[in-house]
Amino acid sequence: MGLLSILRKLRSAPEKELRLLLLGLDNAGKTTILKTLASEDVTHITPTAGFNIKSVVSEGFKLNVWDIGGQRKIRPYWKNYFENTDILVYVVDAADKRRLEETGIELYELLGDEKLKEVPLLVYANKQDLPESLSASDLAQTLGLPSIKDRPWQIQACTASQASGVREGMEWACNTIKKK
Repeated sequence: MGLLSILRKLRSAPEKELRLLLLGLDNAGKTTILKTLASEDVTHITPTAGFNIKSVVSEGFKLNVWDIGGQRKIRPYWKNYFENTDILVYVVDAADKRRLEETGIELYELLGDEKLKEVPLLVYANKQDLPESLSASDLAQTLGLPSIKDRPWQIQACTASQASGVREGMEWACNTIKKK
């Protein structure tokens, strides 16, 4: 193995591991985002009955992503996964206007938990390809995100099924951790 190969291998090794918690209501697109990050096929996604874990490398970090199911009966168990979370990723179906209040309530319950105190928040405004979707800025206002002052936060428009906007959100997350 030549010097150049060794240098390339060292450069591609992640600097640090991060734990990302991927939450949101059922059918928001959490698993699609996870599979997109892992460069996996997203044509056949089934609802997550428990959780999925994948490790992906992004921006010099090894991201250990925990995708927890969002069905109402599973949500009380979310708190079992809060420990040692570096980034909270919350996925919203921006086209599902009838559940915006419900998703907002769930989000603010998460933000109020002591174990997630000061954990940076990335909100994906997913399903931007649908004509009835709220824009990321409208969704941010609807959810009251500008009132969040106790942590860095970002909203990212995305269409996970087309891999649009997903990487940009992860770049923000990794850059936010680098600044800490």
